[in-house]
Amino acid sequence: MHPLLNIAVKAARRAGSIINRAAPDRSTLEVRAKRANDFVTQVDKAAEAAIIEIIHRAHPDHEILAEESGSINKNETCWIIDPLDGTTNFIHGFPQYCVSIAVQHRGAVAHGVVYDPAKNELFTASKGRGAFLDDRRMRVSRCLHLKEALVGTGFPFKELSRLDLYFRQLEQVMKNSSGVRRAGAAALDLAYVASGRLDAFWEMGLSAWDMAAGALMIQEAGGLVGDLAGESGWLEKGEIAAATPKAFPELLKALA
Repeated sequence: MHPLLNIAVKAARRAGSIINRAAPDRSTLEVRAKRANDFVTQVDKAAEAAIIEIIHRAHPDHEILAEESGSINKNETCWIIDPLDGTTNFIHGFPQYCVSIAVQHRGAVAHGVVYDPAKNELFTASKGRGAFLDDRRMRVSRCLHLKEALVGTGFPFKELSRLDLYFRQLEQVMKNSSGVRRAGAAALDLAYVASGRLDAFWEMGLSAWDMAAGALMIQEAGGLVGDLAGESGWLEKGEIAAATPKAFPELLKALA
């Protein structure tokens, strides 16, 4: 395992232990709304602080881009962190949330970790070295057509002005796939595409920390990733479409 990936795994597991300790007694959570339908708790902040501490202990000069802390330092190596993707799920005790950590070097995502503390599942990837669920190599499913696909999605709750567009996309994907699921944690959904549990995924209104780690896993597992038109720049645009190689063009056609 690459040394940077090893640090990311250690940090993700530390954050996961903080989340798991808090999960049984949610009555003590201090919940604050950052914006409509977007929440943060003291658990998010504690998990993020733990991740940053572990990273900075090894590499104090590295840049950090984190959901709660914003940007720290400037460096060619940047850690992209979501300490708790799926906070709303966590608040309600719905066990679909994760820790997501990616390492970007000179603008390209090189390593990624998605850790599901509720199920104790660790998804990892390094560019050119494959993607893994725990110690098992991941491959995207063999889905050949969108009509056979189980598709994940997320509502654009941060960009409600795009709801009309989203509902048109949803209608087309529902008509042309075997089913659509909305679980509420984009990073984990992307890891599920990499592992073959989902065949495709799309969402808009995302941030880099929602996508970076999971998208690398899909690419390393043999899948395709792009913006909603299939082009590059999805990380900056905040929108993503991902699928098996055969289903990807059909997903893009439905989203168009």
